[in-house]
Amino acid sequence: MDHLLDRTSRSRKWWPRFFSNCRMRRCCHILRKLFHNGRPFSRSAAGGPLSLRTGRMRQYGCHGCDTLRLHTGCSRPPPDASFARARFRGAMVWIIGWIVGLIALLAPICVSAQQARPHSVLVLDQSDLRGPFHYQLWSGMRGVLDARAGVRVTIYGENLDLPRFGGAAYTESLKRHLKEKYRDRPIDVIVAMGRGMLEHTLRWRAELWPDTPVVFAMLDESDLAKLEGQAGVTGVILKNSLAGTIKAARAVVPDLDTVALVGDAWERQALFSHWSEEIPAATSGLNVIDIVGQKMSDIRKRVSELPERSAIIYTGVFSDGEGTFYPAATAFGMIAEKANRPIIVGAEPLLAVGGIGGYVLIATEIGAEAAKIALRILNGERAGEISPVSGGVKPLFNWQQMQRWNVSESSLPESGEIRFREQTFLERYRWQSLAVVAALLLQAGLITFLLHERHLRRDAEVESRNRMSELAHVNRNATAGELSSSIAHELNQPLGSILTNAETAELILKSDNPDLGEVREILADIKRDDQRAGEVIRRLRAFLKRTPFETREIDLNEIMSETFKFLSVQASVRNVALYLQTAPGALRIKGDPVQLQQVVLNLVVNSMDAMSAMPYGRTVIGRTELNGGSTIEISISDSGPGIPSDKIGQVFDPFFTTKDQGMGIGLSIARSIILAHKGNIWAENQSGGGATFHFTLPLAA
Repeated sequence: MDHLLDRTSRSRKWWPRFFSNCRMRRCCHILRKLFHNGRPFSRSAAGGPLSLRTGRMRQYGCHGCDTLRLHTGCSRPPPDASFARARFRGAMVWIIGWIVGLIALLAPICVSAQQARPHSVLVLDQSDLRGPFHYQLWSGMRGVLDARAGVRVTIYGENLDLPRFGGAAYTESLKRHLKEKYRDRPIDVIVAMGRGMLEHTLRWRAELWPDTPVVFAMLDESDLAKLEGQAGVTGVILKNSLAGTIKAARAVVPDLDTVALVGDAWERQALFSHWSEEIPAATSGLNVIDIVGQKMSDIRKRVSELPERSAIIYTGVFSDGEGTFYPAATAFGMIAEKANRPIIVGAEPLLAVGGIGGYVLIATEIGAEAAKIALRILNGERAGEISPVSGGVKPLFNWQQMQRWNVSESSLPESGEIRFREQTFLERYRWQSLAVVAALLLQAGLITFLLHERHLRRDAEVESRNRMSELAHVNRNATAGELSSSIAHELNQPLGSILTNAETAELILKSDNPDLGEVREILADIKRDDQRAGEVIRRLRAFLKRTPFETREIDLNEIMSETFKFLSVQASVRNVALYLQTAPGALRIKGDPVQLQQVVLNLVVNSMDAMSAMPYGRTVIGRTELNGGSTIEISISDSGPGIPSDKIGQVFDPFFTTKDQGMGIGLSIARSIILAHKGNIWAENQSGGGATFHFTLPLAA
């Protein structure tokens, strides 16, 4: 330990490492700051080396002071006087620090408590509260005051109704009433509505509310100079001049030459009384019709007789002049009902009851601005340091009245705002209209696409039918080749008969007494045989001709009959009995007669081919019958061996055949023709032997 202390006294570099291992490092660091004034721990408060026990030194590494000794068990001697003074200074520093911290913590609480103290605002209004204008005024004020977070503001309101109740006695009674009413109610801010109310407030303030700040509202800027010398007064200034109203009248009536002033007597009006002084300058060059201060009946009569190129400037009527008082909007409605010219108004609520517009007072904004100034005063600002603010007047116009008087929107003053505009259909149902248009466009696109696809499909069907016609023609030629012997045989019979009859007639004519009657019968036989041969040739030509696919109304029984007659010779040659059983009446369908004849011919020829190996009993039966009320079913039955059961599903496949010399296209063509006629075809074996082919076709509508 001695060598350690010696090293400590010689060098100050060892002690940071020493204290880095001390468990009370933090405490020693504080003590070093407080008691040693930045001196190293290697020295005592007196400046000499410390005398510590070696064991304690190693255990705690502590040698700074007596306080530390209490914690560490250090056994060094008690501190001297200088050390006690240093400790006292340190304790004082701690105490002062605690006091400062406590004040810092409590100060916001005190401020918050001050802000949270309830405040009161007294609103004095000189007008009647029944109208919508004053309702909006109070609404704007309460909206601002009630929105102040964390502060309770009590609003007292007094409606003094000065326009209707004037006079010194009345105002003196009001003062006594207010003094008694608010004797025990401290008022922080007074809000005075109107010039008359402000004058009374300032006159009463010294007696009723000494040193209470006053906020005025609805004070024209021309009256602001009268407030010089008044302390603690500020508020909202209105720029509401008669010249501005005349400007609005010229916008509504471009060729204006006459204005009619309508209102109560100027001295009874709260907001427009100063206009009486502005009339000469503002109406320069215009004819002025004075209807101010007259009875309601006279007003209504005169506003209905105004000349062209005139406008009505309405300030406010509150009575009929005979003892009946109205809210301003009610009286205005009575006048607007009779007016024959547009009415320029000065307050926003009058737009809704027939005013065309003008530079109008926005009551909500006026109340809000006054309330904002009152709040600033409640927050600690001095009223005298708050400059009066301007606002609450805007050019507003009624869209419906503009339409009535043919007023263009372009003629309105700049920044003019239009109320009650009727939205167009597209404006009202914008998204719905867009959705409908989009749906129509989508539907039109889909229809166009489907029509295009239908056109392509029709072209494909026509092309397919043409190819089928070509294939059917080839098939008919092949069939005609097979039938050539029978056709030649059928032609040979009438031709041989014609030759025989001609030779017989020649012999009769060479006789001395020819029998002319018999000659005539022979000639008739020749004619019949010739027609028979011609019919055979016609059938052959009709069968072999190549015609495009056509659809027309035909009789299916006639098609069956023609085909069976055409095959009769072939059947006779093959020793096949042909029978045809047709439904009674005509079976009308829409189709191509040549192609349907081809189908019947293929089925009959296939049946005769199937019975070629049978020695006898060869029979083919054709039937037509109605299948319900909409289709016809045709069946071709034979008495052959039938179709092998494992092949019956393939008989209509292209190039499938059970014949040694067959091509396998006849039944495939027959199926294509029936499907093109919107029918159906199938084959089945009969229970008693033989096969039957069926096909159905729809009846013509």
